[in-house]
Amino acid sequence: MERHSLSFDPLSFAYLAALLISILGLGAIDFKHKLALWLAPLPTIFTVLIAVGFFLVWDVVGIANGIFFRGDSPNLSGILVAPELPLEEIFFLILLSYNILIFYAFFERRKQ
Repeated sequence: MERHSLSFDPLSFAYLAALLISILGLGAIDFKHKLALWLAPLPTIFTVLIAVGFFLVWDVVGIANGIFFRGDSPNLSGILVAPELPLEEIFFLILLSYNILIFYAFFERRKQ
């Protein structure tokens, strides 16, 4: 009887891990300065979800038109949420949206 073993390569989750660590880092900065999530949780979550939703639609349209495609990288988990749309893209969009929101809140506070 032949047994197949699943091989797990930790490097295949390197990019996802870096994204999660970066999001946690932004959360720590936000916590320290009370810029977005720790100041107004529901509006922050709503704003980030709207932005992520917009960019996911953008990605799906780009994929459907052959503009965007999943590259071949050993640092991707290989988990797809849709054809040509890796799981990492969702966390990248969360990072991007949360980052922009924090920068906006920071500069708005400095302006006052």
